Amino acid sequence: MSQPVAHYAPGTHPDIPAPASTVGVRGWLLHNLLSTPLNVGLTVLSLYLVYVVIPPLMEWVLIDASWRGETREDCDRVGACWVYIRIWFKQLMYGRYPVDQLWRINTAYVVLILAAIPLFMARFQYKHWVAVFLLVVYPVFAYVLFYGDTAGLELIETPLWGGLFLTLVIALSGIVASLPIGIVLALGRRSDMPVVRAICVAFIELWRGVPLITVLFMSSVMFPLFMPEGVNFDKLLRALIGVMLFSAAYMAEVVRGGLQAIPKGQFEAAQSLGLSYGKMMGLIILPQALKIVIPGIVNTFIGLFKDTTLVLIIGLFDFLGMAQAVATNPDWLGFYVEGYVFVAFGFWIFCFSMSRYSQHLERKLHTGN
Repeated sequence: MSQPVAHYAPGTHPDIPAPASTVGVRGWLLHNLLSTPLNVGLTVLSLYLVYVVIPPLMEWVLIDASWRGETREDCDRVGACWVYIRIWFKQLMYGRYPVDQLWRINTAYVVLILAAIPLFMARFQYKHWVAVFLLVVYPVFAYVLFYGDTAGLELIETPLWGGLFLTLVIALSGIVASLPIGIVLALGRRSDMPVVRAICVAFIELWRGVPLITVLFMSSVMFPLFMPEGVNFDKLLRALIGVMLFSAAYMAEVVRGGLQAIPKGQFEAAQSLGLSYGKMMGLIILPQALKIVIPGIVNTFIGLFKDTTLVLIIGLFDFLGMAQAVATNPDWLGFYVEGYVFVAFGFWIFCFSMSRYSQHLERKLHTGN
C-alpha cells in the first residue's frame, strides 16, 4: 500500500539535506583536490614534494639542531646551529648600537606598540588623536631617543645603527611618508592645470624609470657633490629621502588607479553639492579610491620593506647586511645559512602580517562590493 503524499503550504517544505559527497571534509577534498584527473595528479605530486622536503627540513631546523652552547664546537653540524643566532642576536637586532643604550630602542618599541593597540579596538572613540600622536609626536620622540645628544641622552651616530632596528626605521619612515606624497602626486597627475600635471608626470616617470639601488647610490655619493661647501646631510637621512621619494612614485600610480576606478557620477554628485575640491577629494573620492586599492597599497609597502636590504650598497648594515657581516667573523665561518634562514623568517613575519592585516581591512570595508 503506497504511503500518503504529504502536502505542505507554499514556503513551508523542509529543506532537503545536502548530499554527503558535497559537505564536510570529504566534500572539500572531492571538490578541491580530486575533482578531475589533473587535480588528482597535482595532489599526488604535491604530497610527494611535501614528503621529500618537509621531513628533512624539520630535522635540520628542529630535531637535529644545536640549541645550547657558547662556541662553534658546541654545534653538531648535522642540524642547524641556533647557538650562532643566540650569540649574535643583539647584533642582528640592533647592529652596533651600544649595549648599555639598548633600552632607548626597546622603550620606543614599547611605546609604539602600546599606542597602536587602540587603533585595533573597534569601540575606541579617540583613534584620531592616537593617529596624530603616531604621525606627529612619535617620530620626534623616537628620533630623540635613537639619536640622543639632547635631554641628557648620549649621542649615538647613525653609522652605529643596524640590524632589524635599522630596517624598521627605514621601512616605517618610507611607508608613512610615501602614502601622503603618493596621494598628492596622483591628484597632481590628474589635475587640469598643465604645469602641475607635467611636474607630477615628470617626477613619477623619472623615479619609476631608475632602480632603487641607483637612487641610493646617487643619494649617498653624488648628492653631496651638488651641495654648497660645508653643507652635508647624514647618510641615513639621504637614504630615507631616496626611499621615500622612490616609493611615493609607485604609490602615486596605485592611488591613480583607484581614482580612475571611481565613476564620474561621484565627482558630479560632489560638485552638485557645492563642495570645494579639497572637501570633494577628502570626503567623497579619496575614501572610495583608497578602499579599492588597499591590496595595491599594501603590496607596495611589502615591496618597500624588502627593498630596505639594498641600503647595504651605501654602507648601512640593515637586517640582512648585519647577517652577512657577522657571517664573516673568523670564529663563526660557515654558519651563514642559519643567518639567512633567520633573516628570511623575520622578513616573512612582517610581510605576512601586513598581508593578513590588509585582508582584514578588505573584509571590514567590503572592498569586493
